[in-house]
Amino acid sequence: MTATPRVRVARRPVHGVLLLDKPLGLSSNDALQKVKWLLRGEKAGHTGTLDPLATGVLPLCFGAATKFSQLHLDADKTYLATARLGLKTSTGDAEGDVIETRPVAVTQAQIDAVLPRFTGPIRQVPPMYSALKRDGKPLYEYARAGIAIERPARDVEIFELKVALAQPESTQEAIEIVAKCSKGTYIRTLGEDIGEALGCGAHLTALRRIATGDFAIGQCVTLAALEAMTEDERLACLLPVDALLAQHRRVTLDEQNAGRFLSGVRRRGDWPDDDRVAVYGDKPPSLLGVAQVKAGELIPGRLLSPLDIGQILDQAQAQKAENPLIQE
Repeated sequence: MTATPRVRVARRPVHGVLLLDKPLGLSSNDALQKVKWLLRGEKAGHTGTLDPLATGVLPLCFGAATKFSQLHLDADKTYLATARLGLKTSTGDAEGDVIETRPVAVTQAQIDAVLPRFTGPIRQVPPMYSALKRDGKPLYEYARAGIAIERPARDVEIFELKVALAQPESTQEAIEIVAKCSKGTYIRTLGEDIGEALGCGAHLTALRRIATGDFAIGQCVTLAALEAMTEDERLACLLPVDALLAQHRRVTLDEQNAGRFLSGVRRRGDWPDDDRVAVYGDKPPSLLGVAQVKAGELIPGRLLSPLDIGQILDQAQAQKAENPLIQE
């Protein structure tokens, strides 16, 4: 039997942020590699992992955007989850084995009564089935080997929390959870802990990230939609690199100061102190990198290379030529 030859993809510089609605069953890295192949991008990364059983907002960074992806890891997240009541599993979700069954007699009033325990700053014990590492090995590897590792509780914050009984037509007794939370929050653990507070236990059966930072699910494109597009249409889905810097103060430098800044030289000006500054050049208008301001001094942080800047400008010009409706 003759093996099908692999198609070699000619890579190219691609810069920007693609908001993917990650499908069920794919790891974040698998989803990233598929989109990278579709865009023929040279360099790519994502800003925070979603489990294969989770769907929703997954920002994918290409080219120069990868330099700022770390900044987005600290962004608040919002999740929509469903937890089945009365059953606890070994993993806290539907992938695990059922380890305990309890009767369920839960009212909305009981749910409302326990919610204050899970709102605001709280402490969570990370699940054994997680990617946290101990001695260089992920906890889930210990868990699969039947080894339990002591995990210290971690401080997280739940900014907003809504929990309601699932719709009456549901065939299972379950709750629906909407939680806006800080980085590091485990929604599986939140669902389990709420189930314990209700006296019946619970495990997650569905998880969807509906927002991360300023990015919402309505801005996302599905993998199936991307696959059906032309290459130019896929490129048009990219947000600019500075979409990751929406919460940064904007500082614009003239041509001479922009060149020195790109060389790593501090500049002086009447800017207020700020740890998060996005720096632009004015000729041509372009992102140069990030910085901080202390005592009127602009201190360079992560910078784009002149090659990055040139490629970003070329990409924007090509997209404008393809679609004249794109504004400067």
